[in-house]
Amino acid sequence: MKQFDTVKKSIHSDIRKMIELQTLLSSIPAIAPDSGGEGELKKCEALTEFLRKNGFSGVEFQRFDATDSRVPSGIRPNLVVTVPGKKDDFSIWIMAHMDVVPPGDLSLWKTDPWNVVEKDGKLFGRGVEDNQQGLVSSVLAAKSFLDNGILPEHTVKLLFVADEEFGSTYGIKFLLREHRNLFGKNDLIIIPDGGDSSGEAIEVAEKNILWMRLRTMGVQSHGSMPDKGKNAHLAACDLSLRLNDLENVFNEKDESFVPPYSTFQPTKKEANVESVNIIPGDDVFFMDCRILPRYTLKEVRARVDERVRAVEEKYGVKIQVTEVQHEESPATPADAPVVKRLAAAIKEAHGITARTIGIGGGTVGALFRQLGYNVAIWSTLDEVCHQPNEYCIIENIEKDAMTLAALFFQE
Repeated sequence: MKQFDTVKKSIHSDIRKMIELQTLLSSIPAIAPDSGGEGELKKCEALTEFLRKNGFSGVEFQRFDATDSRVPSGIRPNLVVTVPGKKDDFSIWIMAHMDVVPPGDLSLWKTDPWNVVEKDGKLFGRGVEDNQQGLVSSVLAAKSFLDNGILPEHTVKLLFVADEEFGSTYGIKFLLREHRNLFGKNDLIIIPDGGDSSGEAIEVAEKNILWMRLRTMGVQSHGSMPDKGKNAHLAACDLSLRLNDLENVFNEKDESFVPPYSTFQPTKKEANVESVNIIPGDDVFFMDCRILPRYTLKEVRARVDERVRAVEEKYGVKIQVTEVQHEESPATPADAPVVKRLAAAIKEAHGITARTIGIGGGTVGALFRQLGYNVAIWSTLDEVCHQPNEYCIIENIEKDAMTLAALFFQE
């Protein structure tokens, strides 16, 4: 296909421009107010200006701002850039998020996290992989069509959202609640924010998530007189082991997930008493449970309740269970159009045979799937997100842009 060859050459010749965009985006810390930041507005405005100056002057820009009084501007922006196609029977959405997490301990960084450094074919800086690689790849693919006067077969919509790192309340949740008419049921929705280093993994399913806060209430006493108290910490330890043992109850395996089984893990522990010689009467710990979709949260909650009651009876304590977070969503079928088309584009661009996978983590893809939209999450990356010395491989920006370009050519 001569046009595809033209687009590929255009993508390759624009890599330095995309490094310039990566550098610009990382220089503006789009951190949520939850972490003491000012949100995404400055980054969104800089991105808009860059696009208008670099080939996107004749396309439609739409802003959908969510109100948030915690940031100086009072808003959290969500931007849609529409590239018209030959047909408008469905749209191809490429969704990336503008916000990033804080850099963490700066002593662990070898470079300034807000000043992108290029070295050994990589870009180092906060946000360069999560999620600026996907953002920049989508820009690069669309720009190659605009620069060469080529229309995609179907309308392409680049979506840049806020607040992905802290729950998406002001990002995709806001759009799906207040502007759901943006998305058609037949639209292809791709989120380049997960995958593997080969670019062949298409994420179509997530484990169900159940996070629990478990407060055990007993009776405080002196450490030498446990008979006068009811040791809340001891009861909590027993309960954490019993809940962890649910991995042996919900024990089926699905090799498309990593790990291929359901996990029930005690995690966070709150402080209880200040002295070694006090038996605590109050104790709090948390569980992070990631459950294969073949099991419902209703089933899991019933087993959790059984074990909570057993510990209460054994130790004479009361236990309060609070669900901190729960997510239960269907999978995108492996033969859904978005999966088949993306797999065909990967094959066309790189000769790679794609495979579908499930993950234990939660993504914004679940928010779409819960509402009946089929979504594919994919990218070519090493998954170093949130780490010090975060990097992206420059070649992967180009590689993923070519995959998206192949997708845009599909009839």
